[in-house]
This record gives sequence, structure tokens and C-alpha cells, in this order.
Amino acid sequence: MNFIVNGVRAVVFGLHAHVFLFQSKVYTLVLLELPGLLFFSTYTLLVLFWAEIYHQAKNLPTGKLRIIYIAVNSFIYVIQVCIWIYLGITDNPLVELVCKIFISVVSFVALLGFLIYGGRLFFMLRRFPIESKGRRKKLYEVGTVTAICFTCFLIRCIVVPVSSFDTDLSLEVLDHPILDFFYYMLTEILPSALVLFILRKLPPKRVPGQYQPIR
Repeated sequence: MNFIVNGVRAVVFGLHAHVFLFQSKVYTLVLLELPGLLFFSTYTLLVLFWAEIYHQAKNLPTGKLRIIYIAVNSFIYVIQVCIWIYLGITDNPLVELVCKIFISVVSFVALLGFLIYGGRLFFMLRRFPIESKGRRKKLYEVGTVTAICFTCFLIRCIVVPVSSFDTDLSLEVLDHPILDFFYYMLTEILPSALVLFILRKLPPKRVPGQYQPIR
């Protein structure tokens, strides 16, 4: 999913000058905003993974977690597609502003997910015996990834609405390459690289029905 997100973003950046040449602005908005939605789905999948671990450790039901993940993502994509369709029919600046606010709300949802389940998992791991094998490593992984993802989605929550109200800070023009560079570096490229590096080692395969202690 990281490969898809960064691949789509790379294509958009590579054709950046042509992205703004569409007669209908909605096509430009789709190309610019779709990678951000895919980025949301990618990292809320990590929240889902942590939520399942937390619920299993607390003997709580996990069956509805994936349904919630699919429902939330489906709802967000449906709303976003409806906004794009409406913008394709009528070029309304107010709806375009609503679209930006919606992207900010989506980022806040992801931020909240990392804060709740990343924080819960971190404090649960801290209660493990100090001599537990791998405790320090898991604490580092969960704490660092939570901090990175929380920060990148927080930046999105702040920058997107500010840029939508202040035309001098717009991220959708060719006049601010340095601003665009720092924004996407802090909200997509650097977080993806750091998270992939921190979680570069996959956990061992689990035997179905067998409890695997944290290592």
C-alpha cells in the first residue's frame, strides 16, 4: 500500500505541470487528493492491526474491528467521490472549500486512531515485566511509530484548512515548490520511510489457536 501511495504521488509530481492543464478543475483535485486518501487507508490499517492486538490482549471481541475499518474507509471514499462529482457538474468554490475541510477531518480521524490505540498499546506494553524479552524494542516501535504518524496527520489537519483559506499558502499551484516539498516531505515521504524502517522486520508466523508471547 505504501508502494501504491508513493507510486501515485510520484506520477502526479512527475506530471505536475500537466496536472493543472485540465479544462475541469475536478480532475486536478482528484489527482492531488487521491494519494492522500490512500495514505489514510494505509496507516489506518496499522491502527486496525494495533487495535486487534490490544483487544486480544484484553480478551475483548475483535470481530467488528475490521468491519469498522472497512465501513469508515468506504464512507470516506463515498463522500469524497460525491464531492468530486458535484465539483465536476458545477465549479463551486464553496464546495471546493468543503472538500478541503473534509480532508482535514479525515486526517483528524487517523490522528485520533493513533492517539487512542497507539497510546493504549504503548501503556499496556509498559505494564509487562521489565525482564520480558523484546519489551524495550516493542515499546520503542509502538511509541515511535505513534509519534511519527500522529505528527504527520496533525500537520495535515493544520496546513490543509489554513491553505484553503489563505491563497498565498495554497498547495495546489506551481508557484510554491519549496512549500510543497516541505509539506509532502513531512506528511508522506519521511513518515513512510521512517515507519517502514522501524517496522522492517516482520513478526514470526503464528500457529492458529496458539498464543504467542511478545518477544
